[in-house]
Amino acid sequence: MDYLPLFAQLKHRPCLVVGGGEVAWRKTRMLLKVGAAVTVVAPDVDREIAEAQAQGKLTVLREAFRPDHLDGKMLAIAATDNALVNELVSTAADSRNVLVNVVDDTPKCSFIVPSLVDRSPIIIAISSGGKAPVLARMLREKIETLVPQHIGKMAAMAGAFRDKLKARIPTLTGRRKFWEAAFSGRFADLVAAGKHQQAEQALEQLSGQITTQGEVALIGAGPGDPGLLTLRALQLMQQADVVLYDYLVAEPIMELCRRDAELICVGKRASYHSVSQDDINRLLVEHAQAGKRVVRLKGGDPFMFGRGGEELQTLANAGVSFQVVPGITAAAGATAYAGIPLTHRDHAQTALFITGHLKKEQDTLEWATLARPRQTLVIYMGLMKSAHIQNQLIAHGRAPDTPVAVIENGTRPEQKVFTGQLNNLPSLAEQAASPALIVVGEVAALAGQLTWFGEGRAVSDADPTQAPTAVVNFA
Repeated sequence: MDYLPLFAQLKHRPCLVVGGGEVAWRKTRMLLKVGAAVTVVAPDVDREIAEAQAQGKLTVLREAFRPDHLDGKMLAIAATDNALVNELVSTAADSRNVLVNVVDDTPKCSFIVPSLVDRSPIIIAISSGGKAPVLARMLREKIETLVPQHIGKMAAMAGAFRDKLKARIPTLTGRRKFWEAAFSGRFADLVAAGKHQQAEQALEQLSGQITTQGEVALIGAGPGDPGLLTLRALQLMQQADVVLYDYLVAEPIMELCRRDAELICVGKRASYHSVSQDDINRLLVEHAQAGKRVVRLKGGDPFMFGRGGEELQTLANAGVSFQVVPGITAAAGATAYAGIPLTHRDHAQTALFITGHLKKEQDTLEWATLARPRQTLVIYMGLMKSAHIQNQLIAHGRAPDTPVAVIENGTRPEQKVFTGQLNNLPSLAEQAASPALIVVGEVAALAGQLTWFGEGRAVSDADPTQAPTAVVNFA
């Protein structure tokens, strides 16, 4: 972010506006609306500013700007039609560590004024950082149509009930549950209908019905693109008190969790476990039994080659309430973003998903079945065992020139797709980094034709004689 969004309390605080025209009045009116103590400096001022002075709403200094006008001020706005004066205001303010806004000159601003959707006390601010003010205005217009007018009244009534609620529900988690139920239930409906007295009674009734029992939501975060999250997943992530997440969950997805939730990384990597499964199970139970809403966030789908089922068994044995939100598994998401259909009438009528995270001495996979032609084989966590996978598939009848693809960081901006043939799978795997998915089958050859995601060049098939590697980098 180029700017830190802040909501400043300016009531009775000294602010300076330099300029006396229409733009200066518009900025002055904004400051007066929030109760600021405004001083306007300009040799001449428009009628609106003069009338506000006559009514005692502000102070006017009918003179040219001097740097000492900034002394003791909290912020300043330069709104003249003289670029040199505006620059002087900016320079003088910076030297005094006074926040300054120069109208229509973002490089000279230390703060900018966003577009506002005003449902006081609910205020929604939209800013493009000065890059696209028309786009910010269009977003504001869109949000204006989505946010009902009664939201402000509902917030004001909630504020008046806060102290009473603290006495009745002492825990922060309990109060969060209360407000979530209130804002999505009968209280909200009554406020929208203008029945404020009945709405207050609804709050009273609801405050005696909230349970402090904790629960766990097992959520699939998908393969990486935040746009692939389900709506239900996002809702629960926004309500969570605690989030236990794997390292495979992309950072942009973690940013969607509630800001004040406790985030605990329990991820596992090949040959490295940061937290044991027993400890993960223990943490889930402990936090839920403490009355917290816990989200267990897993990459992909929680039931696809994860331990979601084991974790739920632990919760069930401990009597902890839980729910499951499925996610898009990597086999579906990464292949789609790489332009590889899992099935195709001309190439594959079957798709099989397996994990390559196996020990050679404990390999019980039905390789004869996996090596059948005209089917798609998708292998999770197979980079380290790529040579073993190649040998087994060829030994059981899969043609050495079968098309293959290795998809690294599928669906993410840094996605890479390595294509070749089964006989050079290990060399492809060496070039890829985890998380990666291996795709074996005739459909892998369609990647070049069906590539659509990102800015990368089209994937080309490997030469059957030289078996070179084709790479598409979508970073």
